[in-house]
Amino acid sequence: MDHPMYPESTRELSAMRRELAPEPLAAFRAFSHAAFADGALPTKIKQLIAVAVAHTTQCPYCIRGHTEAAIKSGATEKEVMEAIWVAAEMRAGAAYAHSALALDTMRTLAGAKADARAGG
Repeated sequence: MDHPMYPESTRELSAMRRELAPEPLAAFRAFSHAAFADGALPTKIKQLIAVAVAHTTQCPYCIRGHTEAAIKSGATEKEVMEAIWVAAEMRAGAAYAHSALALDTMRTLAGAKADARAGG
C-alpha cells in the first residue's frame, strides 16, 4: 500500500498540529493530564477504562497509546484483555438494547397495516 490509512504519528505531524492550533493543543494536553491524574480513580484504572473506550471508538492510535500507558501504570496484560472484553460486551449489549427501536418500529408498522386492513 502506497499510502497507509493511518499514518505513523511523527514529529512532523506533531509539529504541524502545534503550529496550526497551539492554544487548543495546549488546552487539550492540560485536559488530558488532568483527566488521567490520580484522583478518586487511580491512573491505572483510568488507563484501563481508556483502553476499553478506545476499542469501542476503534481509534488505533488510542488503542496503542492507552495500552502502553496502562501497562506503564501497572496494569497487567490480563487486566488489559479483560478491559477489552468489557468493551466488547458493552458494544454488543448496545446493539441488543437498541433492537428495541427496530422491534417498536415493526410493531408500529404491523399495527398500521392491521388498521388499514380493518378500514381504519
